Amino acid sequence: MRVGITGHQGLSGGITEMLVRGDLWKLVTTFGPYELVGVTCADEGPDSWFARSVLDHGGKLEIIVPASASVVGSADDRHRPTRLALMNEANAVHRLAAAERGGLGDDTGRALVGMIDELIAVWDGEPGSEPARVAALAQEAGLFVHRIWPAGCEREG
Repeated sequence: MRVGITGHQGLSGGITEMLVRGDLWKLVTTFGPYELVGVTCADEGPDSWFARSVLDHGGKLEIIVPASASVVGSADDRHRPTRLALMNEANAVHRLAAAERGGLGDDTGRALVGMIDELIAVWDGEPGSEPARVAALAQEAGLFVHRIWPAGCEREG
């Protein structure tokens, strides 16, 4: 089972992180470890929490990198060590081709939906965000979307 993730950024530190990590672990462990392939951009927050849960459960990991991004992030990126560690443990890293060359460019959401069987959306349910867009793309593609937003979660700003 190929499962992808999308989620709000800025959820680290506090009760929201703890609640989301717990729900991610519960969901990830419903899949058999030998059948599970987690697909993520390995961004800070839910993407990386999901990746760590998949690996800790014994599943495989694949990472998507947007065309314009540095593969590992800039030297001053505080999330860089986590991203590097996840990339080193991943079974595959998929770098998107530039849009001007016919690829998806930076549309990691569209790439993600094309690579998975189900989607996890760590999302408050409000329209207009990237998780809302990716969840809509997944639903349009006929994929099941697991929405995670436990009671007590809050977004920054």
